[in-house]
Amino acid sequence: MNSNWYKLVLKCMKVKYGKGLLLKGVPVIFRKNGSRLELGKNVTVKSSFLSNLVGLYSRTIIVTRAPGAEIVIGDNVGISGATIYARKGIYIGDNTCIGGNCKILDNDFHPLEAETRNKLLADANGGNSDLVPAKPIKIGKDCFIGCNSIILKGTVLGDGCVVGAGAVVSGKFESGSVIAGNPAKAIRII
Repeated sequence: MNSNWYKLVLKCMKVKYGKGLLLKGVPVIFRKNGSRLELGKNVTVKSSFLSNLVGLYSRTIIVTRAPGAEIVIGDNVGISGATIYARKGIYIGDNTCIGGNCKILDNDFHPLEAETRNKLLADANGGNSDLVPAKPIKIGKDCFIGCNSIILKGTVLGDGCVVGAGAVVSGKFESGSVIAGNPAKAIRII
């Protein structure tokens, strides 16, 4: 099911997108005021169960959650039922494939210390988001992120990296790395 009507919602939210955006199913895309969210040309976003037969658990979710946060997705990127959630920045290069049910999260969602976490929970406005640990993520061009992978804050993937299914990725990896495991490690260079 092509959801071209959702492009009107994106325009209302001031989400920039290039020509050829293909929405299969209805994603959840939200841009916080004061943040930047851009999708390049010929991006495909799959959000319906049958749009990727790996078995999507949910719709694609792409969210900038804080003023100043950025999500910039390059040209010819494919996304299937993934969550891409930024408080600082997530940058995804051209021709990258993001497999089913991946999570790309530039933050911890909550502070590590119980006292700080409880203070934030008590604040009806969500508290000071600067207390939530966050670091930008950079994913190079021509990468492949296998299904059910988790890309954590501060990760840098060089061009042409391949992330194995189910990997939990944190750190910096040179171009052409094949990355697998939990915690993920480079197992070879291609």
